[in-house]
Amino acid sequence: MTAKVIRVVIADDEPLIRAGIRMILTSAPDIEVVAEAADGREAVELARSHTPDVVLLDIQMPVMDGLTALEELARAAPGARALILTTFGERENVLRALRQGGAGFLLKDSAPGELIGAVRAAAAGDAYLSPAATRHVVDQLATGQTTGRGEEARRRVDALSERERGVLALLGEGLSNADAGRRLHMSEATVKTYVSRILAKLDCENRVQAALLARDAGL
Repeated sequence: MTAKVIRVVIADDEPLIRAGIRMILTSAPDIEVVAEAADGREAVELARSHTPDVVLLDIQMPVMDGLTALEELARAAPGARALILTTFGERENVLRALRQGGAGFLLKDSAPGELIGAVRAAAAGDAYLSPAATRHVVDQLATGQTTGRGEEARRRVDALSERERGVLALLGEGLSNADAGRRLHMSEATVKTYVSRILAKLDCENRVQAALLARDAGL
């Protein structure tokens, strides 16, 4: 049986970065780069016409920035998963992007294997959280959270069982299902079931939003 090929659109205003990402992704037999965009508006149009599985989306782009493009993508290509390309200097924008439904984020200087793994995870519906980047970015952002948001997060988390809160806390650390399973002595499949249940109870679109909610709640 032939494996499904993951269709990707790359959106970044720097040609060298796009070329580097394309070279890395096309080295994987199950990934195809179907289009490249130099700005957010072009990214939305290309996503609409090419129906990709994943859009790699830079935050800082001309014409239409990545955050606005992320909102437009939800309407233009609802089946596409958006992975945010960022640097540590864009923490506030990253938080907004994740809360708007981005499927995860990775740094522009990520290792090739991490980039490929992130695209595969996003395409599979298992939003990608780079542990190192997640801890750094979310910890920094958490220091500026409002009291109201923390109270709201704790109220929502109260609806979870003790075991579900434990799984949610590990999502907040950026752990994968497999790593969380090892920590909790569960199978990966069991953790995946818990994650699905948690997302439904918390009304979160993906595990990235759930991870941020965990940090807001102080887990």
